[in-house]
Amino acid sequence: MAHLLLIEDDAAIRTTLLRALRERGHAVAAAHTAMAGLQTALAERPDLVVLDLGLPDLDGRELLRMLRAVSTTPVIVATARDDEPEIVRVLDAGADDYIVKPFTAAQLDARIRAVLRRGPGAGAEPAALTVGGLRIDAGARTATLDGAGLDLTPREFDLLHHLATRAGQVVSKRELLTEVWQVPYGGADKTVDVHLSWLRRKLGETAQQPRYLHTVRGVGVRLSGPA
Repeated sequence: MAHLLLIEDDAAIRTTLLRALRERGHAVAAAHTAMAGLQTALAERPDLVVLDLGLPDLDGRELLRMLRAVSTTPVIVATARDDEPEIVRVLDAGADDYIVKPFTAAQLDARIRAVLRRGPGAGAEPAALTVGGLRIDAGARTATLDGAGLDLTPREFDLLHHLATRAGQVVSKRELLTEVWQVPYGGADKTVDVHLSWLRRKLGETAQQPRYLHTVRGVGVRLSGPA
């Protein structure tokens, strides 16, 4: 059973989801405004937040930023906004998943379980990954290069960690969008390219002179240690 917080201003949707998620064994608290949701999140420290973007007092994306400033609690954005730029902005702002209305309670429950399986409380503490001079510690969410700490954003860390789990293999942009961004769309490849560019900069390399991140044109990217 997970302790969930549902932040949703539509009373009918809120009531339906509360009932359906509780029937699936979850303990669910609810809030109908952004500030009430923030206060509940800080007071009750839920396992996961389900967040609508169209809130009456504050846009949900701004609330997401506020939550991310004080908490690492997983957040699934559940909203009617289905344009790809908005999805990318919200995921880059720190959301763990994004589901577009209308959806069924079963679909939301499946997303909740998938996100919680990825969380730090799911099973044993993962071992640190080492690729050349890179060391990626998923439990502590830290990464070092030749012993020096890397200042990575949450998304950059997730990208690097996923590539490290597949070290030596070519990973497609579609897989990265699906596994790192949780966006099963094929049209946001530039989001991956931009984050790879930022990551390369922090690793002290370029696409023309790679050390760790090697682009395989038309296929994807491979993380491997320097030869």
